Amino acid sequence: MRVAVYSGSFDPLHIGHKAIMEYLTRNASFDCVYLVVSPQNPLKDSSKADNASQRYAAAVEAVSRHPELNVRVEDIEMKMSAPHYTIRTLDALKERESDNTFVLVIGADNLAIIKHWKDSERILKEYGVVVFPREGYDLDAIAAQLLSESPDYKITIADAPLVNISSTQIRESGAGEMSEFLM
Repeated sequence: MRVAVYSGSFDPLHIGHKAIMEYLTRNASFDCVYLVVSPQNPLKDSSKADNASQRYAAAVEAVSRHPELNVRVEDIEMKMSAPHYTIRTLDALKERESDNTFVLVIGADNLAIIKHWKDSERILKEYGVVVFPREGYDLDAIAAQLLSESPDYKITIADAPLVNISSTQIRESGAGEMSEFLM
C-alpha cells in the first residue's frame, strides 16, 4: 500500500488540511493518508506538547466526519519519546508496516528548511516527499536547488492550488471568527 504521511501539530485541523488530504487520496494515487499528530516539533516552541492529546482527539473527531477521505489519524508519535524527529516516525512506521511504501507530505516552507531536519538526506532518498505550494515560496526553485545537490532525492511537487489559510491565522483571530475554516 502507498501511504502519504501527513504530519503536523494540526492546531487546529482546518479546511486547508482537508484540501490536501483530498488531493492526496483523489489525485496523487495514495491508497491512504496517515495524519500524524505531532506532540512537539523539535524546531518549534515546546508549548504545543501541553495540548497534544486534545489536538489528537480533535483530529480523530474531525476526520471521522469525512470517511470519504480514507484518512487514518495516527498517534504513533504520542507513544514515542522526544525528540519527535520525522525520520524516527517514518522508520517506526516502516518497521511496523514493512510492506507499505511511505511518502512524507510537506509544504514548500518545510522543503525550504528541510536541510535543518535530522537525517534530511535519508528522508529525501529513502522515503521521498510530496510538496504543496505555500505563499511566498518558489517551490520549483527550492526543489531544483535540492535536486542539484542530489539527483537521488525523491521530490514530487503537488499540482494543487495554493491554500491560503493556516492554523496560526485561525488561532490568532479566535476560532469563533474563523470557524468556517475548521474541518
